[in-house]
Amino acid sequence: MAANVVDLEADGWYYRGLSDGRGVNAFRVRQLDCERLELQLAGREPSRWVPTIERMIATQTDLSAWYRRARRVPWLARLADALRGLRAPRYPNAWEALAHAIVFQQISIHAAASIMRRTVEALSPQIDVDGVLLRPFPQPAALLEMPEATLRACGLSSNKVAHLRVAAQAVIDGTIQDQRLEAASSEDAIATLCELRGIGRWSASVVMLRGFGRLDTFPGGDSGVARALRELSGDPRIDEQAVLEGLGPVRGMLYFHLLLGRLCNLVPARTDW
Repeated sequence: MAANVVDLEADGWYYRGLSDGRGVNAFRVRQLDCERLELQLAGREPSRWVPTIERMIATQTDLSAWYRRARRVPWLARLADALRGLRAPRYPNAWEALAHAIVFQQISIHAAASIMRRTVEALSPQIDVDGVLLRPFPQPAALLEMPEATLRACGLSSNKVAHLRVAAQAVIDGTIQDQRLEAASSEDAIATLCELRGIGRWSASVVMLRGFGRLDTFPGGDSGVARALRELSGDPRIDEQAVLEGLGPVRGMLYFHLLLGRLCNLVPARTDW
């Protein structure tokens, strides 16, 4: 997406900056063939990021159950085949997942992406990686230190500014910890996240799916996803709950296929209905 200044693609490489209390690093990765990736890292102590990068690009995720269940539904089998190889990309940590879930609440993807881009640009210095300019996602402290007027100028509502500040503070003071969420069941983790102001079940499900790769979660109640389900299935009366029950523990993969399928306009021809 053009509005994204954190994740960039150039000359077949995917670029990303990563930051923590120990500094800023950058990496780039490309696919050499169907079985091999090439990863290059830069910055101080870059090897500490390897496990995070592996989780982000879901190299260890077993999708056999997804393809097995998708084959049972003709329209979904077609979609899965068209997007074969698609994995469940993850944000590197709970903070970034929380921030995106909050910003993307109740507005269009394109509007939210533009607001997120302006917010990142306001909070994160630009870095140059072999001529590719990108910005690491800002740390929670940077958001807390930024005046509300600056954040509002990025397009954030006063409520979303408040919700982002609550999430940032929860990460800083340890109320929200990646390790604890990783160790908890999806339902228990969702319950913990819902204790934060501004985080309901939809947002918490997005955090668990996009931040922790929990394929047993699906952000229900999303009008855009519901519309994509109708369009990509070719059935205006499709029963979303029945589809999710059929997918069981891999239902989260449907979320990615619907979003990308709609972006790629993989709507079936009438003869496919």
